[in-house]
Amino acid sequence: MNLVVDIGNTLIKAALFESDSIVWESKTNHQNFLKSVYPIFKEYQIKNILYSASGKVDQSIIEFFKENSNTFKFDHDTKLPFLNTYETPKTLGLDRLALVTAAYTIYPSKNVLVIDAGTCVTYDIITEKAEYLGGSISPGLVMRLKALNHYTEGLPLLSLSKAATSPIGKNTRDAILNGVINGTVYEIDQNIESYMSDFKDLTIILTGGDQHFLSTKLKNVIFANSKFQLLGLNSILEYLLND
Repeated sequence: MNLVVDIGNTLIKAALFESDSIVWESKTNHQNFLKSVYPIFKEYQIKNILYSASGKVDQSIIEFFKENSNTFKFDHDTKLPFLNTYETPKTLGLDRLALVTAAYTIYPSKNVLVIDAGTCVTYDIITEKAEYLGGSISPGLVMRLKALNHYTEGLPLLSLSKAATSPIGKNTRDAILNGVINGTVYEIDQNIESYMSDFKDLTIILTGGDQHFLSTKLKNVIFANSKFQLLGLNSILEYLLND
């Protein structure tokens, strides 16, 4: 069985895979991570671990991994199963590389656009010839809400817990939510249209924490998959094991 771990600045996400299926998943802070994974090492035979770190890593976590399983670190020097044509590969987010790996593995020989709606909205394209070309980055929903509050006098800081009550904002709250959510939807739809004009039979994946706010509003046909990054990390691990 494979354990994949994404170590962020504040949270650690982990998933245990049996073949291509997730049998256990966790999202916790750094302090409680080891406590959360101890039980699964007793319950399952975990042979391989892949971890990715965008934040500071507690060395005790890495030592625990190495003591219990065959351990790999995913970084910018990790070999991947596709051609990366990004001009500055060392600056490319590891999360984006994991998403592209999932796209390559699950949809081989296809043009795939992966849209990750999280802190930022990222767009990444991999071609049917297994060439990763790059993409774009724009602010995510929460970042847009914070920017309106921070840079504009008098506008409140809103959350996404409730949608606007009317498609036409008749109060400041609804006007902000309509502007942020609909503006992001229009942006994504327009980007999809642009990519579809350049790449035939394009498969579109939407993932990330805010996908549920956006997926039903988009006019284009998409596949929503909240586990896409974890699937990508497992695909990378399988590739390293079989290379």
